[in-house]
Amino acid sequence: MFESKYSKLLTVILIIAIILIVLIFSLTFLFIMRRGKINQDGEGAVGTFQGQINEEKQNHVLENAVYTNDIAPEIGMENLMTNTITPSEEEETTKMYKGFPMVGTIEIPAINLSCPILQEASAEAIEVAVAVYDGPGLNKIGNTTIVGHNYRDGTFFSNNKKLVEGDKVHITDSTGQKITYSIYKIVTTTPEDSTYLERDTEGKREITLLTCTDDTQSRLLVYAKEQ
Repeated sequence: MFESKYSKLLTVILIIAIILIVLIFSLTFLFIMRRGKINQDGEGAVGTFQGQINEEKQNHVLENAVYTNDIAPEIGMENLMTNTITPSEEEETTKMYKGFPMVGTIEIPAINLSCPILQEASAEAIEVAVAVYDGPGLNKIGNTTIVGHNYRDGTFFSNNKKLVEGDKVHITDSTGQKITYSIYKIVTTTPEDSTYLERDTEGKREITLLTCTDDTQSRLLVYAKEQ
């Protein structure tokens, strides 16, 4: 009788163990799938955004082309002398990403990040991408802060803790201008600290990448300046 009860207990333990193993594998699979989907969506949006910007710039150049002689346009491109005119802010069309206005892209090769940058850092927006939190705007003179979640899963700014001084950050804005920034300082601060927002950049372009530490108790700041 004792052996029978012992056998039943082992059977129950075995079943529970199997259920736990299946549950762990299922959650791990879903975790990997979610991370892959988010990163894939972000990379696709970055490519689409930059492609659209380049196409708009080319179309704008053609619209502002000056013919070098009176030969009809049908002669071909060799008879064109293009002006170096870029679209004005008024002419820029708003790009959307998952229902939110998109103003640029961020690429950080050191952590394999390619992600859209959204216009405003609302609670809903930063669930799908990173966003402008404060400052004059992407690639503008001064310090622009970009905020992103640390979900500790490889998405958004989860891997910012792996960055080191000298790593590069590439920001493409809505005009198609791509600026490379070099990381020069990485600090941890309190959630109440906001002194980094209004720092003097001495007339240079700078960015600050803002996210939480893994324990969510502090804020990780990555400072980078234009090369």
